[in-house]
Amino acid sequence: MEIIRAEHSGFCFGVNRAIELAFSEADKKERTGRLLTCGHLIHNKDVVKRLEDKGAVYIESLEEAEPGDTVIIRSHGEPREFYEEAESKGVGLVDTTCVFVKKIHEIVSKAHEDAVPVVLIGDKNHQEVKATNGWCDYSAIVIGSKEEAQSAITDICDSKPIIVCQTTIKQELLDEVLSVFDEAGVEYDIRNTICNATRDRQESCARLAREVEIMLVIGDKESSNSRKLFEIAEKNCKKAIFVENAENLDLQGFTKKDKIGFVAGASTPEWIIKEVISRMSENVTKEMEQNPMMDFMDDIEKSLRLPKPGDVVDGKVDQVMADAVIVNMGCKKDGILRSDEVVLEEGQTLADLFKVGDEIQAKVIKSDDGEGGIMLSKKRLVAVENYTELEEAMANEEIINVKLVRAVNGGVIAAYKEITGFVPMSQLSDRFVENADEFLGQDVDVKVIRVDTKRNRAVFSRKAIMVEEKRKAVAEIWNNLSVGDVVEGKVMRFTDYGAFVDIGGVDGLLHISEISWGKLKHPEEVLKIGDIINVKILSLNEEKGKISLGLKQTQPEPWSLVGDKYKVGDVLEGKVVQIKEYGAFVELEAGLDGLVHISEIANKRVENVFDELKIGEDVSVRIMEIDPDKRRISLSIKATLPEEEQTEDVADEAAEEAPVEAPAEEVVEEAAAVAEEAAEEAVAEEPAAEEAKESDDDDDDDDDDHDEDDDHDDDKDDDDDDDDDDDEESEEKDD
Repeated sequence: MEIIRAEHSGFCFGVNRAIELAFSEADKKERTGRLLTCGHLIHNKDVVKRLEDKGAVYIESLEEAEPGDTVIIRSHGEPREFYEEAESKGVGLVDTTCVFVKKIHEIVSKAHEDAVPVVLIGDKNHQEVKATNGWCDYSAIVIGSKEEAQSAITDICDSKPIIVCQTTIKQELLDEVLSVFDEAGVEYDIRNTICNATRDRQESCARLAREVEIMLVIGDKESSNSRKLFEIAEKNCKKAIFVENAENLDLQGFTKKDKIGFVAGASTPEWIIKEVISRMSENVTKEMEQNPMMDFMDDIEKSLRLPKPGDVVDGKVDQVMADAVIVNMGCKKDGILRSDEVVLEEGQTLADLFKVGDEIQAKVIKSDDGEGGIMLSKKRLVAVENYTELEEAMANEEIINVKLVRAVNGGVIAAYKEITGFVPMSQLSDRFVENADEFLGQDVDVKVIRVDTKRNRAVFSRKAIMVEEKRKAVAEIWNNLSVGDVVEGKVMRFTDYGAFVDIGGVDGLLHISEISWGKLKHPEEVLKIGDIINVKILSLNEEKGKISLGLKQTQPEPWSLVGDKYKVGDVLEGKVVQIKEYGAFVELEAGLDGLVHISEIANKRVENVFDELKIGEDVSVRIMEIDPDKRRISLSIKATLPEEEQTEDVADEAAEEAPVEAPAEEVVEEAAAVAEEAAEEAVAEEPAAEEAKESDDDDDDDDDDHDEDDDHDDDKDDDDDDDDDDDEESEEKDD
């Protein structure tokens, strides 16, 4: 017999690097949280088991990780959002992603940024392909066969895509896809990212398979590159065999004359290769032909062979004692089934359940009890049945009831019948849980999210139930909501642009513009967190989950009450909210402003409104006119000033307008005379002044910048004419 190893076989660079990083991290003694592997590190059960034996815990998704945990990223890589979520949760990462896979991530990420279409050739269900697609926002066109390439032509014919490959695909698949594109006249930018080690391994497998009678492929059946090696071996050799390890190697049909070749997948460790070759070397040289004595020898061997822990055995009850049952299993040792390994109802004994001669089934928990017996358990067998129930519940998404019995690191142990499972802290509730003690002793409904019957482990989620119940409640709420409804809500949180209000299980946005009829800078000017308010539903978008709410719509619009609350002549207090060149707007109440024209600000010429008033200043105003149709209110500050102040202002103006050349004594006398004369005219011409104000108010109501400026210019011209008259009068007096 000749055994030949393929030139390229076993661990590739990327897998070897991943294992070194992972086991190095597992050997660290100081760690604040758990060491987790999200998915299997590589596609090899033996390697994964060794890592788990060092304390690494397998998780399905990052949701099971807690702050402070360390997660090993598998060699196949993860999408971009995985890293972002880990950072936001405070989870550490050990990134063992193959460097060649990372290179593909960079290519597709850059292409997506440049708006270049991406074609990804590979198995859409493979983790490497899923991860790569996550680096271009899942926009890649994934092609796994020649037929899929033909179907994708219409999607890419008008563009020039960049083409990348899963690192472990066969070169043959890439060639087929490119030939389809070439025949269709599709332009493309090809980046052949098939790993060199993969190509070398496949080529050496094909060469060796053509030279031998039997071609052996050693690798995990979950491994993509190992399965492709087996396909190549079958194509090039009349007999190809796929084995995972020495234990499942069937030597039937092997002879010492055979020429045997073998190749190992990229994720197959060296120790497995050596075990397989060693077993072949020891057994293939023996004669393998059967003879009539073989069946008898098999029976003898069976009687000598002892069951191993974990085996399920059949036997017959030989003896029933108070604390144990003796079971004959047809081998050289009896089985011992103790009372504490049997499920007994209150008051039941072993004699109530078992009789001599009964055929029973049990699970081996220990090969030797120290006195020559094999320890059995009915509880563990029931546990197997319970795990089968859990598998069915998980497959059917059924709800089961468990009891939360004790807190452990990272979660809670939950009892289900005769077995226990684990509820991670992140799956205890739909809210953040810092301490699990509040849940202990409770019977709760959960969903089964993971079952491992080989290791007798199960993972439950209470959060999944709560999220589903909340989803149903939210759906019912949506069905009962209509635009125009006024509903009660609770103010939950603020943003600069509004407030979010809980209206019975769903949040709606109360935009800042819909809170008050007046202008607000921030919602907290009107609302407080926890306020219970009535809001009106303005719009609903169930598809996007958005609800727009209004608070001011539940209150009277200020202009609708103007006629009842205000009348011409009323003197009110207001706040300056806006200043223009032609005047200032004063807020009388939220949503109700009036205009004070520049001519109504003071009893003197006002050149610049900003010199007289400031935003936010409280002022007294008199209503001069109300126009409900145009929604305009004309106000006057000047009309609220006391009469003495008006007289002093006129005297001051007269003093300023006196000729500069006049002696000081004459100026004073003339100013006093003018002031006295002006005071008399003010009393005599009061009706005319009122008419003038009304006329000015009509101009104000136009609220047009250009018109207001014209009014201001007209007033200025009139004042200039008055100044000229005063100058002429002064000259006559001087003469």
